[in-house]
Amino acid sequence: MMANELLAEYTVRHEQILKPLAAALTVHLEDNLSGIERIDRITARAKSPLRFIAKAMKAMDDGGAKYDQPFEQIQDLVGARVIVFYRQDIEVVTEAIRRYYKPIEQRELIPERESEFGYFGKHFILALPEELFDDDADRTRSPMFFELQVKTLFQHAWSEAGHDLAYKPNAELTKLQKRLVALTAAQAWGADQQFAQLHAELNGAPRHEGQ
Repeated sequence: MMANELLAEYTVRHEQILKPLAAALTVHLEDNLSGIERIDRITARAKSPLRFIAKAMKAMDDGGAKYDQPFEQIQDLVGARVIVFYRQDIEVVTEAIRRYYKPIEQRELIPERESEFGYFGKHFILALPEELFDDDADRTRSPMFFELQVKTLFQHAWSEAGHDLAYKPNAELTKLQKRLVALTAAQAWGADQQFAQLHAELNGAPRHEGQ
């Protein structure tokens, strides 16, 4: 498909299939995680048409298309987030996710070197539960998977603000601005570690051996 055809088809799927799926998934996650303390929020959303087409049209280093079947290959057409208070709570949520959902893929994202600070988070690719689909749902145009991110409040706040500030398409950050972004990443990581330690000392939670 050409870009305009992809965008037109995705826009229809976004309204008719993906947005209702995301709403149903939010309720499904809330029900299954309802007994877990210190969850700040649970959200699910359908990838917007503009973000989809930007991702679908990405090219590899050799100039070839990254996705030849974007509707099947892009796994976060529906994405969900669970935001928790402390690092220890990530493991509690992870255990529940494995109990209620079928994992396809799991990654823990951390910077490559110990001296670096940046994006942290636990990502899952999970099968969409069958009960989320109506009997008359068009399964040939529906995704099979969704992406779930589990992060602390500090991880979430830094990733949202950091991405907004550091990835401007029409502006290159100065060296000082890059250092300020790196500084805020280190501060967010440090605050996360300190709150995890206090949670262990004051609430009797397991100690977290953070990365």
